Amino acid sequence: MVDQRIKEHARILVEYSTNVQAGDMVYLISALDAHQLAVEVVKKCAERGAATLTIMDSSEINHGYMDTATDEALDVFPKHQMEAIKASDVLIRLASPSNTRAMAGVDPKRLMRRQITTKSISEEVLNKRWCLTLHPNQALAQEAKMSLTEYQDFVYGATLLDWEKEAKLMRKLRDKLQEHSTIRFIGKDTDLKASTKDRLWVSAEGTNNMPSGEVFTSPKEETVEGKIYFDIPFLYAGTEIQGVYLEFEKGKVINHSAEKGREALEAALNSDNGSRYMGEMAIGTNRGIKKYTLNMLFDEKIGDTIHCALGNAYPECKGTNQSAVHVDIIKSMKDDGKIMAGDFVIYNRGKYFWEK
Repeated sequence: MVDQRIKEHARILVEYSTNVQAGDMVYLISALDAHQLAVEVVKKCAERGAATLTIMDSSEINHGYMDTATDEALDVFPKHQMEAIKASDVLIRLASPSNTRAMAGVDPKRLMRRQITTKSISEEVLNKRWCLTLHPNQALAQEAKMSLTEYQDFVYGATLLDWEKEAKLMRKLRDKLQEHSTIRFIGKDTDLKASTKDRLWVSAEGTNNMPSGEVFTSPKEETVEGKIYFDIPFLYAGTEIQGVYLEFEKGKVINHSAEKGREALEAALNSDNGSRYMGEMAIGTNRGIKKYTLNMLFDEKIGDTIHCALGNAYPECKGTNQSAVHVDIIKSMKDDGKIMAGDFVIYNRGKYFWEK
């Protein structure tokens, strides 16, 4: 018997996140371990009169390609994939990697080269109704240092929320941030500020990522100044990176360090002309996510955190920085963190302005 939580997950994806309609062409990309969820998503799409194309994927397939492809092959553009995406109204990706470190042995420079080749595909996806989500499996549970049962409870505790209620709180935060033209993060080894004049703050309400829970913008690229220390580890291209410290001057990273994974961090920083500039500054709001699990889909949404991304900016925020990479890095703010918008205190030591 199918876990009722899987059925509810599928319902949220189809009815809320992507609002599938009769006649829609739905492009579903599913990991092998997410097969149960894929079946329920297809059933929900069928109930609504949509047509589905399902592509099965795996971490080992991706590793096989990256490990074997010649440099010339990395530059071959997958035009058949682009045509399928162009012909689709909705794209849903169900992640459930059987090996979270499958790409760890691949040269980060090769990964960057492939990302540059396929950048226009990523941009095309953003023009669609799209959503990325995760189905719990043994590998993810192990990465999170939980049993599978515990991890399932963790995932569904962050995902099966009243998203209309969550959206109201995020909009309150978004609207207050939009009233001001600067943002500043203060905390341990941190004092980072930037101009957000003429930029838009966006509340991520579960339409593109599920789970969601963040309010974000793309700052004016050359105005980012100061320093920041990120205390939450993260995975990038299969490599764990910890203790990242960045210093910015006129928007550009001029000094950096990492307590672990420095080579992977440097590969990202040196990807292209835009990779040393800030593409995103954001505030995590999902308090259903209680701890980090080395999975960015969840970790960047943790309540009482902020995150910044090096690289590509968001057009919907009126960001202009362009890069083949978008590297999110997270910092906890609960104990000693403070967020300022202009001279207004948005957040201080575990409480938002409406929680005083």
